[in-house]
Amino acid sequence: MDQRLKKRITMFYLAGVINAFLGLYVVIEGRAFLPPDTVRWLALFFFAFAAVDFWFPQMLKRKWEEAQRAATHAPRNEGGATKA
Repeated sequence: MDQRLKKRITMFYLAGVINAFLGLYVVIEGRAFLPPDTVRWLALFFFAFAAVDFWFPQMLKRKWEEAQRAATHAPRNEGGATKA
């Protein structure tokens, strides 16, 4: 796998962990200084982004694998001749 893609996937996972941590922090500590409705919306916001941050790398991997499969199974045009 390409190093840039690996780095991007790692950064998405890191962002997902951070978003999940922030969501937990809001749920646990936010009740002390925020109204309940705000706590719910902030927690939903952070957990939704955490879910996207964990889902998106899987889609990147899947697309990369499909592209690799398509590249290995594609007919090669060796010799430069074209079909008429």
